[in-house]
Amino acid sequence: MSDGIDLLLRRAGFGATAVELSAARQAGYDAALSALVAPPGPDVGAMSAPIPNLGPDAYAGKRDLTYEEKVKLEDLRTAQTEQITQWWLNRMTVASHQAVEKLVFFWHGHWATSVKKVRSPQLMLQQHRTLRSAPDFKAMSRKMVTDAALNHYLDGHLNTRQAPNENLARELFELFVLGIGQYTEKDIKEAGRALTGWRFSLTKGSSVFDPRAHDAGSKNILGRRGHFAADSLVELLLTQDACPRFIAARLWYRYGSATEAIPGRLQDKMVQAFPKPLDMLRALFGDEAFHATGGTMVKQPVEWFVGAMRQLGLRPSNLPPETRKRVLRDLESLGQLPFAPPNVGGWPAGGAWLTSAAAQVRLRLAGTLAEHVSVSSLTPENLAYLLCVERWTNRTYNVLRGTQDRRLLLILGLVSPDYLVT
Repeated sequence: MSDGIDLLLRRAGFGATAVELSAARQAGYDAALSALVAPPGPDVGAMSAPIPNLGPDAYAGKRDLTYEEKVKLEDLRTAQTEQITQWWLNRMTVASHQAVEKLVFFWHGHWATSVKKVRSPQLMLQQHRTLRSAPDFKAMSRKMVTDAALNHYLDGHLNTRQAPNENLARELFELFVLGIGQYTEKDIKEAGRALTGWRFSLTKGSSVFDPRAHDAGSKNILGRRGHFAADSLVELLLTQDACPRFIAARLWYRYGSATEAIPGRLQDKMVQAFPKPLDMLRALFGDEAFHATGGTMVKQPVEWFVGAMRQLGLRPSNLPPETRKRVLRDLESLGQLPFAPPNVGGWPAGGAWLTSAAAQVRLRLAGTLAEHVSVSSLTPENLAYLLCVERWTNRTYNVLRGTQDRRLLLILGLVSPDYLVT
């Protein structure tokens, strides 16, 4: 028996290798959990995938461009967007600190921002650095409220004292910090005024504040009156009792269950660990409620792909250039491409990933991976070991056992319910 270690490693990271799983079983659950949420030393694996340096945005400092010049700049932006997307998939795959890496991906879905609207890969990468470097949720929120990519994505640059725009304020309350039902429409309107005056600068690669566009008047937000601006607004939100409870529930939704509400007792334990997200995850993974969720979550496409790459000993950067492009197209077809969530609510969870259309794409992507793996001696038994599947169900095992084509055997294992559901 795995004593829950299999479940822990599948949920906390992108998918343990057989060697990592064996080592964790030897160490025991408590030691394995500590190693995940408080990893010692630098991330050795990630050192082979440093954050790319893109230089300034293609449009930075440029004016009065011809059509042909704009086409070239758009092509450059497209290439750089592919570069950072491939880089992050590679980083996810090689990172030694898997729980840390997956948490960054969680935050990307939480503060969902898409390069398809932002357009600038530089601004997206700057946001990524913020999500990666913030020591806790409070520090992250203070940075994100004026983040250039988020500001652009939610039309913050259109928010002026003459014409307040409520998009960023609404999502800050509803999706990012407090949750539905913790505010009134009046609070949203007043918060919109507090956030006026921020712009994004492609030249600086960050947000800039224009005091002439800021509404410096008094506002009444959540029962408090004051001359709120971006920084004091987020400080007010962070003091609300609803804030840590909301973040605990969001972590549970992605790591525990997408269908069952977080148990109140566990939520209380996680609130005590707020604002440190890894400490909140320690409480989550250490609770009996988490152990009862095995076999109830469907892997998101990125989790599935990165986990398969890790377990098969592959890394995206070593794939041929055309294959890397094909991988990005297939992930987009599956509905989950890093740096491009579908909307501000982020990606769905659960059965949303189990459509017939997704199954076809997953088969194709599994076939792509199988092209780069030696399968000559593959059997259902050693495939289970390789993919860290504790045991195949009888139905899956009968299909795999009857498959003579070794490459097809691998493909079927990768798309099997036993591998997709965790």
